Amino acid sequence: MLFLSTGIDHTRTLRGAVCGAVAGAAWALQQPLDKLVFGSRYDDVELLGKSVTRGDGWYPVGFALHMVNGAIFGAAYSNLAPSLPLPPAARGPFVALAEHVGLWPLVALTDRYHPARNDLPKLSRSRRAFAQAAWRHALFGVLLGELERRLNAEPEPAPPENEVEFSSNGHGRLEHAVSVEPAP
Repeated sequence: MLFLSTGIDHTRTLRGAVCGAVAGAAWALQQPLDKLVFGSRYDDVELLGKSVTRGDGWYPVGFALHMVNGAIFGAAYSNLAPSLPLPPAARGPFVALAEHVGLWPLVALTDRYHPARNDLPKLSRSRRAFAQAAWRHALFGVLLGELERRLNAEPEPAPPENEVEFSSNGHGRLEHAVSVEPAP
């Protein structure tokens, strides 16, 4: 019950998670192209999948784990984004790139301790892999930010039921200003 009393908007969080999963899937699906563009074998799906299995099933496992990571990030982002003092379009890329820069040094642990480290490219000293990961985080952030902004948009306020019409100068309609009774 503690979770229910934290003031977290569960609908907003769920929508953010869906947006993060979609953005994570887009990241994973575009990787074959960015591997060609950056000339790097670095593959997040492979990194995640081969941490669990090194058999033929690593791709679906890695893809699912990547979507789960995206969902977790999206859920957190959806609650953080409204408080960021940035234009809405900059929030997603900013948070995703900040995460990239802040956590990139941990790839040295991957190079050293990953169960499939001998099958994976070394990342910690690769400028190409760093740039490739920056591109992926930027793409993820743009997609996450825009999807989340649209799904969690505040509803447009409904017009008042007895709306009084006003002229563009704010003084009302001419029909209301003209007297229908003759002056005495």
